[in-house]
Amino acid sequence: MNPQANLIFIISLLLGTTITISSNHWIMAWTGLEINTLAILPLISKSHHPRAIEAATKYFLTQSAASALVLFSSMTNAWHTGQWDITQLTHPTSSLILTSAIAMKLGLVPFHFWFPEVLQGSPLTTGLLLSTIMKLPPIALLYMTSHSLNPTLLTTLAILSTALGGWMGLNQTQIRKVLAFSSISHLGWMAIIIVYNPKLTLLNFYLYAMMTATIFLTLNTIKVLKLSTLMTAWTKIPSLNAMLLLTFLSLAGLPPLTGFLPKWLIIQELTKQDMAPAATLISLLSLLSLFFYLRLAYCTTITLPPHTTNHMKQWRTNKSTSTMIAILTTMSIMLLPISPMILTIV
Repeated sequence: MNPQANLIFIISLLLGTTITISSNHWIMAWTGLEINTLAILPLISKSHHPRAIEAATKYFLTQSAASALVLFSSMTNAWHTGQWDITQLTHPTSSLILTSAIAMKLGLVPFHFWFPEVLQGSPLTTGLLLSTIMKLPPIALLYMTSHSLNPTLLTTLAILSTALGGWMGLNQTQIRKVLAFSSISHLGWMAIIIVYNPKLTLLNFYLYAMMTATIFLTLNTIKVLKLSTLMTAWTKIPSLNAMLLLTFLSLAGLPPLTGFLPKWLIIQELTKQDMAPAATLISLLSLLSLFFYLRLAYCTTITLPPHTTNHMKQWRTNKSTSTMIAILTTMSIMLLPISPMILTIV
């Protein structure tokens, strides 16, 4: 793609995200979401492969439907209350429609079908944008309306997302699909706590985005898309692969890595809100996703492929790892000891 066109799309993405998260009026928030959708479409379909075109079409249709629902929800609320302010979403029907629209935007169960397919059809860099920055505006809208959302509905969606995200990721061999189901599972953790402690949702999202960015950038550096190629990629940059192993385990939420922090705080908050059964259930369901993270970690560094003619060892590269990956990897692994400081900032 032309670098100037690429720059315009990236700036439009940042502009759309900024407009949505800084707006007070529903129409401005909707405008930001539309700019975002239109800016990411060329980035998804830039390879001109049939799968990329299919991914762009699916993305466009689902996001258009979700944006229409956001607009319908805000108009219903304005009709009943006379308010266009995002924080004044008080009508129950409006909040129900909005929850469905945001679930569709994010890819929460039962509106999750588009997300793995779109991620699979996109390049790794676009997949990184879809998994991180594109989820920020809908989560910001949930954050601003969290006081008027239905806790029962969100808890149901969250538990279903964690269950299906873990379950459907078990038999995948494409790494982008595994990361898509991992994203659905993490969104379940964010959705369950948004009504009770919205700041924890934001903290969870920031840490998830950081760990996912590390994984996507690392995979882009070693040029790996499938589990079978991940097994033979350790000869390229062995030290980076060792760090990738730890980042996968951190994303799984194992102590003493960074990913354990949001899970620990969310379970603690749910217990304080007398929701111990929900906390127990979501913790047990996250063991499903732990299985496929362990499989990815195993393929990354521990498994040597059978010595057949199919598996060619790859040459070790001399180019140095980028500073960005080094910083992100360090933060994805080692932030747990400074969690009191992180909590004072958040």
